[in-house]
Amino acid sequence: MEVIKLRSAGGNLELVDELLRPLSGSNPRGLVEIKTFRHAALETDASVHLYWNSEMPEPNGSALGLRLAQALKEFGLIDHLVWVEEKKSSIS
Repeated sequence: MEVIKLRSAGGNLELVDELLRPLSGSNPRGLVEIKTFRHAALETDASVHLYWNSEMPEPNGSALGLRLAQALKEFGLIDHLVWVEEKKSSIS
C-alpha cells in the first residue's frame, strides 16, 4: 500500500479529487484500488491510498505514486510512504 498524505495550507481540496479523476480510467499494472480520505477533524488534511498487488513493491514509491505526490506538492506538505502487509500477524 502506498500512502500520500497532504497537509494543505487551506487551499481547495476539491482540486485533489479533480486531479485523481483521470487516474480512475488508467490501470497501471498491479494497481488494485485508489481511495481518498479526509482527516476527521482537520479539513486541510487528506490522504490518497494506492493499493497494489505485487510481489516486489517499489521502496521509494511507484511511478504513479511519485507523480501524484509531485502534483500534490502545490497544495501543501506531502508525506509519501510505502507499506508492506505483514503476512504473520498475532492480532486477530
